[in-house]
Amino acid sequence: MPDLPVAVIGAGPQGLAAAAHLIDRGIDVVVLERGATAGAAVSEWGHIRLFSAWPELVDAASRRLLETTGWAAPSSGYPTGAEWVSDYLAPLAAALGDRVRLGTTVTGVARQGRDKTIDSDRRSQPFVVHTRDIRGREERIIARAVIDASGTWGLPNPAGADGYPAPGETAASDLISYRVPSDVSPLAGSHVAVVGAGHSATHAVLRLVDLARRAPGTRVTWLLRRGSASGVFGGGTGDGLAERAALGSRARRAIASGVVDVVTEFRVAAFRRDRDALVITSEDGREVDGVSRVFALTGFRPDTEILRELRLDLDASLEAVAGIAAEIDPNIHSCGSVGATGARELVQPEPTFFIVGMKSYGRAPTFLALTGYEQVRSVTAHLAGDHEAAARNELALPETGVCGGSSEFDPSASGCCAAPAVMQIATRP
Repeated sequence: MPDLPVAVIGAGPQGLAAAAHLIDRGIDVVVLERGATAGAAVSEWGHIRLFSAWPELVDAASRRLLETTGWAAPSSGYPTGAEWVSDYLAPLAAALGDRVRLGTTVTGVARQGRDKTIDSDRRSQPFVVHTRDIRGREERIIARAVIDASGTWGLPNPAGADGYPAPGETAASDLISYRVPSDVSPLAGSHVAVVGAGHSATHAVLRLVDLARRAPGTRVTWLLRRGSASGVFGGGTGDGLAERAALGSRARRAIASGVVDVVTEFRVAAFRRDRDALVITSEDGREVDGVSRVFALTGFRPDTEILRELRLDLDASLEAVAGIAAEIDPNIHSCGSVGATGARELVQPEPTFFIVGMKSYGRAPTFLALTGYEQVRSVTAHLAGDHEAAARNELALPETGVCGGSSEFDPSASGCCAAPAVMQIATRP
């Protein structure tokens, strides 16, 4: 079906990179983004500074396309999410022109004339991408292939330890946030709890610790499901990346100073209102009371509802692409030990359909922007019929990985090793 375009879902870092690689190979592409701007999800955590430096955040094919417009790549420093959008993603979307359709929500993907149950002549049918624009108008886009780079930002995990909202969690939604706060000053003098053990939770805790030092009476409680806080400190002096070590060092100092109360082995079982505050109960019956605000930063999960009529091979536990699950399992790997994956590992039962980027990792919090760029380079080479290039590994990560943080350079900022998100954006803010 050479006359049909490749449909890319999502105009984030990996989606735009996929489009740039396809254009580089002379393949028509349409990028479908539900947000009003490219990098819309990144913009929502624009106040967060990435762990990765600029050279690790720019895709090679995207750079080549941008340089034809006179754009010059930032050479150093650690951008915030907002800077990543304004200085790279927005110019890249502009260079792609009308190939990027903003305000377009994908509501479903299927084989033309074939639901999930039909075998007959299935593989020879193009894909149909169902969309709806901001005015509610529906359209069907016929595509030769589909690359789903829609990420996981829209579906944060609940605070409840069993994966579902704990009793009382939904009812207390006005006091619970699932995003890293940009401004904590309104919380001065109150009791704030953070649930989670990743970089996003660490970032939130450090912002609150700074507030507690400035505003007496502010209490910070850190609720960890694990039995020790040592896991949030990172590799310390053994970490090959000083920037990542800096975030862990700040967390260690904050805990040692007594400014933050750490409660380990606390698996949230329920929330209960007590006047204007919350009481948080753990599975073993312990309670943390008088909490005015909760930040539940326990990761994200993929939304596969739009793919329900496709035949997928996803890992049963991580909800990641099955072919890469063993290589990214957070019980085994860190962001420093996860290597490159490409078309061979990302293949699905539906030929020429691929899930890339953070969504390909499912619930695993180990995704890096560079690994996502390598994914789309390999996938687009496969779609172009260049199987030698698709099989080639063009990414070499240091043993310690490429996620670090700029927190030590700018104490008011922080980084994440995506988030996701969120992309090399932290363990998803």
